[in-house]
Amino acid sequence: MTPHTINLNDGREFSSQGVARVSATFSEFDENGICRQQFGEVAGLPEPKNGVRYIVSALVLAAVKDLGRTDCVAPATGHPDCKRSEDRKIILSVPGFVE
Repeated sequence: MTPHTINLNDGREFSSQGVARVSATFSEFDENGICRQQFGEVAGLPEPKNGVRYIVSALVLAAVKDLGRTDCVAPATGHPDCKRSEDRKIILSVPGFVE
């Protein structure tokens, strides 16, 4: 449910069957330069199905956790075993997923 194919370090690939997105709103910044983020409605995510895990973005994962969804995972893009391009700007593959 991401806009691109997810490549794992072991060579497996996961192509998307659609895209899940979530809107967000932000409060005003306080005197320390901090604001609060509140997630809106998640769009494009199918209803839960027994035995099915959906691969979503980290932002969508954070939003659906607040809704009690346990059927979603996100690519482990922050993991130290994540493979990146030489300039470290592009993620080539991830070792797995986070929930």
